[in-house]
Amino acid sequence: MNFIDMSTNRRTFIKGGLMAAGAAVISTPFDIFLTGCAPVEPKKITISKFNLSFESEPLIRPFGFKGGYMTEIWQTASFLASTSGAHSIGLCTQNVLWSDAKVFASHTENAGNALMYSLTDKALRLINGQTFTSPVELLDSILPEVYEYGQKITANPQLRKTFALNALVGVDNAIWLLYAKENGIKTFDEMIPQAYKPALSHHHNKVAGIPLMAYNIPIEEIKAATDQGYFFMKIKIGQPGTQEEMLEKDKARLSAIHEAIGNVTTSYTENGKLPYYFDANGRYESKETLLKLLDHAKDIGAFDQIVIIEEPFPEELEIDVSDIPVRLASDESAHTVEDAVKRIQMGYKAIALKAIAKTLSMTMKIAQAAYERNIPCFCADLTVNPVLVEWNKNVAARLAQFPGIGNLGLLESNGHQNYKNWNSMLEYHPRKDASWVHVRKGVYELNRSFYRTGGGIFDPMPHYEEMFVSR
Repeated sequence: MNFIDMSTNRRTFIKGGLMAAGAAVISTPFDIFLTGCAPVEPKKITISKFNLSFESEPLIRPFGFKGGYMTEIWQTASFLASTSGAHSIGLCTQNVLWSDAKVFASHTENAGNALMYSLTDKALRLINGQTFTSPVELLDSILPEVYEYGQKITANPQLRKTFALNALVGVDNAIWLLYAKENGIKTFDEMIPQAYKPALSHHHNKVAGIPLMAYNIPIEEIKAATDQGYFFMKIKIGQPGTQEEMLEKDKARLSAIHEAIGNVTTSYTENGKLPYYFDANGRYESKETLLKLLDHAKDIGAFDQIVIIEEPFPEELEIDVSDIPVRLASDESAHTVEDAVKRIQMGYKAIALKAIAKTLSMTMKIAQAAYERNIPCFCADLTVNPVLVEWNKNVAARLAQFPGIGNLGLLESNGHQNYKNWNSMLEYHPRKDASWVHVRKGVYELNRSFYRTGGGIFDPMPHYEEMFVSR
């Protein structure tokens, strides 16, 4: 079996289940099934038509963080067609509150969603008529103008770049799917440009399913999750109130959590204990306050189980954190690859990747930059729909093992906890009955079918196709 590397034009041979000529890391027997014949040179693709639509999905209860509450989430669908007659549909889950809390706070919920939707429309108009061979380069070419347009329509010169990137997710996905169709690409591995393959070369047979435990989730439910097999949970800290009030609430929360699940064991960590993953969403305004929380963790015997604290400080607090004695992760502050590198230089020792919030194109660049600096990554959620979970899962399944955690990927997925119509949304998944769609005992179990199909992302999606039938 052999294939042509699109970037280097080298022919790689597979012999006895191993790939020669400097191929990607082989981590499971699945790899033998992952190559296919790709063209020597990518085709030139000209976009000839576009369209855009959305659905609003209600939440079970108001979803609160960063000082605001969402009650519904817009699911947008971007349609692209090329001069050859091929077409694609890329999905996006909008999250105005996550991407720019100031925009969310200064508008009604629907108005904020409409602003982000306008950016998506702007992006589609910019690429219509363009010819491209690289999805990454096409995204790079429009991002500055889309961002500038966002600054204008939100009347916010300090608009966060994640607002524009979130708006571009569906456009970027549609571009990648059109690229795959035109070039005969059928697997996610074939679709990854050579420059980013080192960071995305693993093929785990398990990915941890990480649920989200918000402020108001009772301790009993956290304990129940461990009883169901979940061993890695994202727990919100940085509770409402002054810094002093927040700290006391977080100390009490940590004590209650550790008392309830501190003695639970798992086979997925080196020390056999449950890992603690806390997300502060930038609520801690100083290192001193965070260190007081860590001192409390030491006092109660929970410190050694803290694996990640995500975004403890406000983004504008650009301080060196290399002296913080736990692994700090950057999420929303790592808007672009340049921002991610800056955070790494500041002492952040992990990056939360969001292919479903910052585009696949930008995520691959961030993942490679982190890989080159020996910084581990994992995948965080944006409360996305089931199809977008697969886009995120494709990335999580290919990342290197996270320090202290077993040989598996890490993927936050909380849509099932928050969408009122989650089961109906699952029906839109083209491979909804596949075993790897659902978490079992805390993990997604991946197999050859997942890797051969990219989790179904290349399949037709009748529900979303119907949005554009009469247009």
